[in-house]
Formats: sequence, C-alpha cells, structure tokens
Amino acid sequence: PCTLLLHFGQDFRSVALEGLPLPFSDLERAVLPDRIPRYEARMLDELGALGGVVWVGRGALGPKDGRIALYRRDRAPRLVDVPEPPEDLSVLAHATLRHLESRGACFVFELQQLLGADPEELRVALWDLVWAGLITNDTFAPLRQLSAPKRRRAGRLAKVAGGRWSAVSTLVSGASDPTRRAHAKATALLERYGVVSREAAQHEDLVGGFSGLYPVLRAMEEAGKARRGWFVDGLGGAQFALPGAIDRLRGVRVPSPTTPGRVLAAVDPANIWGALVPWPEAAGPPRRVAGAQVVLVEGALVLWVAPRGRRLLTFAPARDRDTLERALEALSRAALRGRRRVLRIERVDGEPAASCSLAPELARLGFRADHRGLVLEAPL
Repeated sequence: PCTLLLHFGQDFRSVALEGLPLPFSDLERAVLPDRIPRYEARMLDELGALGGVVWVGRGALGPKDGRIALYRRDRAPRLVDVPEPPEDLSVLAHATLRHLESRGACFVFELQQLLGADPEELRVALWDLVWAGLITNDTFAPLRQLSAPKRRRAGRLAKVAGGRWSAVSTLVSGASDPTRRAHAKATALLERYGVVSREAAQHEDLVGGFSGLYPVLRAMEEAGKARRGWFVDGLGGAQFALPGAIDRLRGVRVPSPTTPGRVLAAVDPANIWGALVPWPEAAGPPRRVAGAQVVLVEGALVLWVAPRGRRLLTFAPARDRDTLERALEALSRAALRGRRRVLRIERVDGEPAASCSLAPELARLGFRADHRGLVLEAPL
C-alpha cells in the first residue's frame, strides 16, 4: 500500500514546509539542512531580516523548544490564523499584546521600560504569547536562546532579546475573504504533498478540516488546476492532485538495489509514517516527536530512532540483510555528521543493545560497547 506516495515522498526536497508547525530544533538541525545544500543558520536570519519569511509559534515543547510555522510574508495574510488569546494569559501578557497591537513592533528593552515590567515576568509573558500564536519576532535569535547553554545567556531577558517583537495580527491586516484564504491553504497542501486527501488535512489540524477545503479543491478541479481520483492506495477515496504530481507518480520506477538509505527527522513532512499512513507494527510505539529520526530505504520504513538515539526500532524490511545494512550505514553517516557527533543505542526492539541480534552488524559499523549499550563516536 502507498508505494507510489512513498517514492514521491522520497524526493523530500520537493516537499514544501510553508505553514506546517515543526519543532524549531528539528527545523534547524535536520529539516532545512536536508533541503538546502550547505545550510547555515544565517540563511534563515537573512530571510527574516529582509522580511521575506516570518514565523509564528504553534505550541511549546517543554522549556527549551516549541513548534513554529514558517510563512512567506506576502502569503501570510491568506495562510495565518490568529487565535483568540487563552483564558489563562497573565495580566502582563494581555498588556504586552495590546501594546504591540496599538504601538507596533518593539524591542524587548523598550517593552520593559514602557510597561514597567519585571524582566522575568516579561520573559514569561512573551513566551506565553509566542506559543499561543499571538506574537512573533523579526529574527530567530530568541528561539535559539531557548536551548543555549547558560554561559551564553546574558541577563534574564536574554531568552527574548534580538530583533523586534510584533503582534501576529499585523501580518493578516487587510486579509482577503474566506474563499481566497481557503484557496491559499488548499494550494499550500497540494504544494506540500502533491496528493491531498482527508488524512493530510487531519494531520495538519486545519481549521475546518478537509470538509472546509473540499469545495475549493472541487473548484480547482473544474478549473483544470487540480485532478480528482484515487491515486494512492491506502488513503481516503477523495484525493486531489496537481497534474505534475500525477505525472511524477506515473513515472516512478523501481529503485536500484544500491539506493542508499535516507535519514529524516520523524516530524519531517517527507516522512509519511505516523501521519498519512499508520506506523507499521513494531516492538514499541514509535512517535513523531522532536529529535526522533526514521531511516527509509527505497521508500520503505526500516528504522525508527528515539531522541538522542537511546531506543532503536526495526520494521519488516529490516529482515532483509542488504536493506538493513543500507539503513544502518545511512544512520551511522548521519550520526557522525550531526551536531553531537555521537550516537548511543541502549535498546533495540525492546532488548539490550549489547546482546541484540543487530549487535554484530553495529559493531562492524564502528559501534563499541559501554556500560549503557552501544555507542558510535566521530573520530577526533
């Protein structure tokens, strides 16, 4: 099932990210580097400073990370939904939001002086507003400061310093009518997946769901901008696709047996497992969480790696030795290129890594045993 979609998703550089909430840590560490050769953080900063890209918070993930969605500024008025302020917002958060809506963008130290706020209380208020999707910053520095080591922080407002804060509502001022907004969201989904079904809308938690987009997709079909049919086995019957996506699906060929494995962040939209299609049966429940990875070989899911690599799950294709070798080699290469340059595996399919059936193969790839499991380290 879903063979065609698997191969289409394998060309992950074609999968658009606009409007999709992703953990910021994975976005910078894995998702953007996978799409942009020689990616550097300054590239994102430059786009933000030039006003080409804006970001909106979509929920905290603990104290050091959270989901954000990226938008092209000129498309933000049609794609961004501004939620109502949560009932539990503090008095200071409400005052900060009203100030930014009426006065416009401000630096954090301006806000502190104008509101006469305690630095720590202002920091908390700003992050509450960020993760509620109500304010944003014209740089990505505050997002990076969340996970920065303490020695790099200077003062209690360091986590929110860098660039100007502004209300998200200013991005959608003068927004177009609901039909145009629905058309923009349908187009974004088609650009992201090529084939859009009810599962895609459910995964992205769109306001109004698939039923809200269905009339627009039908209108796009009637105008010749999209096609309706049953293109992918395993997805809902009502499927809409871009003509170019259908041509690419028809042109899919059997991959070469030498095709290397592909390592993706588990939350990457190019990984359809756990999103458009359910996870295959495994020894433990895999999840699409920040820091987790999947390894695909010829589009098939072979491995799932927990955050920090402590737990490894294998799937049916791993029973083929050649497929397993390609997956493990890809995982090893990715680990050695990563920021931490170390991968420690403690359990494989629920068993201790040092005594599991994969231990000999992992040893061949350079893993060594320690008191916690098997570890792979980049050479100094």
